[in-house]
Amino acid sequence: MIHELATLTIDPARAAAFEAAVAEARPHFEAAGGFVSFALHRSVENPARYHLVVGWESVEAHMIDFRESEGFQVWRSLAGPFFTAPPCVEHLAQAI
Repeated sequence: MIHELATLTIDPARAAAFEAAVAEARPHFEAAGGFVSFALHRSVENPARYHLVVGWESVEAHMIDFRESEGFQVWRSLAGPFFTAPPCVEHLAQAI
């Protein structure tokens, strides 16, 4: 299993609407092949920054099964308007 870590920056004044949009988009992640888990964390020190942490069976499950799906397009249409900077996405493998 790997984790997708997406750092998302938004206008903090729109946080409640952004969180509602992410909650609306969540079922589209869950429906994707290879989906394992989902969490959204908000930075305490920087309330404009969120970390979306999605567990996938593999990088391919994220980059192919999800990113090439209609669900990804729905995710971007719901959350994308809130982004004030392009998301930074990386994949993490557990080290210990």
